[in-house]
Amino acid sequence: MDVDLFVAAHRAEWARLDQLLATRRLTGPEADELVTLYQRAATHLSVVRSSAPDPALLSWLSSLVTRARSAVTGSHNPAWREVGLFFAQRFPAAVYTTVRWWLPAALVSVLVGGLIGAWIAGDPQLQASIAAPEDVRALTEPGGQFETYYSSNPAASFAAQVWTNNAWVAATCLFFGVLLGIPVLFALWQNVLNVGLSAGFMAAAGRLDVFFGLITPHGLLELTAVFVAAGTGLRLGWTVVNPGRRSRAAALAQEGRAAAGMALGLACVLLVSGVIEAFVTPSGLPTWARIAIGAAAEMLFLVYVFVLGRRAVRAGVTGDVDARHRGDLLPEAG
Repeated sequence: MDVDLFVAAHRAEWARLDQLLATRRLTGPEADELVTLYQRAATHLSVVRSSAPDPALLSWLSSLVTRARSAVTGSHNPAWREVGLFFAQRFPAAVYTTVRWWLPAALVSVLVGGLIGAWIAGDPQLQASIAAPEDVRALTEPGGQFETYYSSNPAASFAAQVWTNNAWVAATCLFFGVLLGIPVLFALWQNVLNVGLSAGFMAAAGRLDVFFGLITPHGLLELTAVFVAAGTGLRLGWTVVNPGRRSRAAALAQEGRAAAGMALGLACVLLVSGVIEAFVTPSGLPTWARIAIGAAAEMLFLVYVFVLGRRAVRAGVTGDVDARHRGDLLPEAG
């Protein structure tokens, strides 16, 4: 069978079926037309499978027939099931598949932040060039700005503020990564620089234990979420440079859909870290208890990613949205 002629002969019917599937309310004649076109498309799919197993055409026709079957039979997944599938499979799979991007970003960031902190702590002249001595004392002294920051506002308001700020940083990394990853690197640098500066000044004041006691409870999960967002953004930027065997448009569409889903999942992760930062970090709990809560939250997230995520990836989940909700492209012969 000549695939080019087959596509040319039936393209209009497939396009019309796709149009009807996108229509929210169908008239009686349109519903009858939908059923007829679905039956024809199913027949076309059977012919292609047996006579001309073209992969691109098979994939597109299978998606079209699946969507049409769902519309004709009225079957659908309840919204709660979609939410469950997202958090049980798609989100952890998306995080797991980007581990080779976000794990190096995390390691490099921690290393650079540590070097910045050590440099500042060991160089009084550098400290003086960054901030006036009285400003440094106001930041690092007992009861100073670094400690009171976490209780500067009511806990609920502070949690919302922190969550909004961190979600913006994560969104910047996720969606502006398409600009060759440059905004992602800038956001990472700003984050690393801020942490390194605070650590350096607190270490110079002999209060590094207080620094870690305050930043660790929420910082473990918060920074992990930022690193995951940064890794996803960097992968999106690399896709612009090297889309692989996919067309650049198809590759960016796939990675962009995964990034959009990642944004929703990371917003939930950052909400948890924001609650910890607002209610646990400034609490009167012993330091070991606050750190234990932060470490437990971090461990649960890592288990979630490396157990559920790995299992979902092995089952074929990629982190992309369900095929029924993707935009379809008409097949191209040749």
